[in-house]
Amino acid sequence: MSELVEKVEKAEKPEKAEKTEKRRILLVTGKRKTAIARAIIRPGHGNVIVNGIPLPTFNPEIARVRITEPLVLSGERWKALDFNVRVSGGGFMGQAEAARMAIAKALVTWTRSSELRKTMINYDRTMLAGDPRRKEPKKFGGPGARTREQKSYR
Repeated sequence: MSELVEKVEKAEKPEKAEKTEKRRILLVTGKRKTAIARAIIRPGHGNVIVNGIPLPTFNPEIARVRITEPLVLSGERWKALDFNVRVSGGGFMGQAEAARMAIAKALVTWTRSSELRKTMINYDRTMLAGDPRRKEPKKFGGPGARTREQKSYR
């Protein structure tokens, strides 16, 4: 009876070791204007999903091209990774820029490659360092931030 218990205990230990095996997941954020993107990167088969839509079918095309820029610059490194990007706020182009930044930061953090970092910064610095410009708040006396009601003296 005790031999059977020992065999069962030995059989359970490898299963626990498999469960505690190193599962690497990375969460990275990117911002552009009022859009915020959260990218989850994990080992996989090269799938990129943005708001539940696979990247090859993502529209409009100009936004898809912006999102794929960091993937093209990284070469084949991203083929073994899966990206799941959630974007909220802003317009479609702001969301595309935020997703682009999140993917670029995730690739640099995952690979720990200074060469890839330099390549992305040389191509476009806003991939890794955000653009600080924001909308100026509206003031009184007019319809916008700077425009004013016109006066006529005649």
